[in-house]
Amino acid sequence: MPTVDIDPDELRDLTGHDEKSDDDLINDLFGLGLEFEGRTEDGEFELEFAPDRLDRLSVEGVARSMRYQYGDARGVHVPSPNSSEWTIEVEESVPDERPYVTGAVVRDVDLDEEALESLIQLQEKLHATMGRKRAKGAIGIHDLTMLKGTAATEGNPTIRYVGVEPDEDRFVPLDSDQEMTPADVLEQHQTGQTYADLVSEYDRYPAIYDSIGLFSFPPVINGRRTEVSTDSRDLFVEMTGTDQWTIDKMLNIVCYALSARGATLEEVTVEYPDHEVVRPDLSMKTKTVAHDRIETILGIGLDPDEVIDLAERSGLKAEKEENEDGNLVYEVTIPPYRVDVLHPLDVIDDLGRAYGFNELEPRYPDVGTVGGRHERSRLENAARTQLVGLGFEDLLNFHMISEGENFDRLEIAPGEDVYGAGEPATIKEPYSEDFTMLRTWVMPSLLMVLERNTHRSYPQNLAEIGFAAEVDERENTGVAEGRRVGAVLASHEAGYEDAKARLQTLTRNFDVDLETPPTDHPTFISGRTAAVVIDGEEVGVIGEVHPKVLVEHDLEVPVSAFEFDLEALR
Repeated sequence: MPTVDIDPDELRDLTGHDEKSDDDLINDLFGLGLEFEGRTEDGEFELEFAPDRLDRLSVEGVARSMRYQYGDARGVHVPSPNSSEWTIEVEESVPDERPYVTGAVVRDVDLDEEALESLIQLQEKLHATMGRKRAKGAIGIHDLTMLKGTAATEGNPTIRYVGVEPDEDRFVPLDSDQEMTPADVLEQHQTGQTYADLVSEYDRYPAIYDSIGLFSFPPVINGRRTEVSTDSRDLFVEMTGTDQWTIDKMLNIVCYALSARGATLEEVTVEYPDHEVVRPDLSMKTKTVAHDRIETILGIGLDPDEVIDLAERSGLKAEKEENEDGNLVYEVTIPPYRVDVLHPLDVIDDLGRAYGFNELEPRYPDVGTVGGRHERSRLENAARTQLVGLGFEDLLNFHMISEGENFDRLEIAPGEDVYGAGEPATIKEPYSEDFTMLRTWVMPSLLMVLERNTHRSYPQNLAEIGFAAEVDERENTGVAEGRRVGAVLASHEAGYEDAKARLQTLTRNFDVDLETPPTDHPTFISGRTAAVVIDGEEVGVIGEVHPKVLVEHDLEVPVSAFEFDLEALR
């Protein structure tokens, strides 16, 4: 879990509760869901926090939550930024891979050593979490007095977000005394080497200019000219990324943290080639939460005024009204820095914390049933036990995979009319190229295990009962999910008959009828492949794996295999 370091004296100062002892603070923090993990060498609290509450990545955010908890603050607070005096102009040359930018001007901020350390920690923690290690969003914070904007027709000073050739220009990066080109930074600078993979494949590198020259090379490093120090009073905050929503929300969190230090916010106009936006975007969203659902989830009775009070003590705003069915509901307003509220249950969780989970009285559920294993789980365990008895080693693999592993390496294509070739449910913004979709069958995972174990002796008989999914518009979710039974036998003598013998034994033990009519499947050898038909329904495939697939997986022994839908054994 992520951790954040908080100075307890700073926390007392920002909450206005100097009387709180360290033990009191630790108990109060636990009530917010922040667990005390120990102390740093400097005596700061090391706190583990839920990664959804990114607004608590700094002492300012934690102090804000505690002030609500103590009742010193109520409702939704939204800073009122001054009108825009600066413009960011986005040029056509900006790399397509990183097209978005946002920003804000922060004036009259009081940055002592503690405040500056907190700001740097917030920046790096946001990079590591929401920014996906700067890949999705990266933050640049600059001393505004060191910037000189190009004069614009409307009078606003303007800086430019552009794309440059790797060796087109030079600047002095942070922690350096010499001028470097962006290419030099990636090769010679320690920070540049760390983040080189983010931009090294770009034809043009992202860069931000003022009228003096290049001062920021996002997402890698800022220039030394605009470095922030304890003497800085006015700041320019810019963020670039692959998604406008992400960097806008990161900006809101930073702006709220600096506002807690007494700073004044000022809007920035972002001019794209085809439209313009004004940032920061401090607009609020609402969630509709039913009163009876609040009581059901928390297990307590509440009057409407109590619900409104709990919402205000959570930093939210709730207004009661009746829905079209005449039931009591609340329109709950969410502040701009909350990126975690996606569902009414998130609101109810806040209400429960404000009430105090320790104040809830435990009671037995008012139901007449006794807990037990689900029928699906019993079936899965029974099938797994049978497979182990047949000599298979039980596996548990990742549900996510890449298109190449799932399809290409097994000689099938998405949507093809063969088992395992369903239309994949893909990840919109995958964290890794190795995990871009949910697997459509378990056979690719089993072959990957064999591939990684070629140094071990044979035979290797492996089986997995695992999750698989494919796009299906007939389902409410648009995706059909299920459990698959997959098995492979790898040895110098493995053949179709070995796989079928074990499949026959497995199905016989579940008292179902098995048929194996011949079929064709690109993953298996023609003439040595059959469909798995159980109780008259085709539910899988069995056969000897094709030599092309074996070579692709660096396997030098024959492999026979079968896979079918677990539900067929019911």
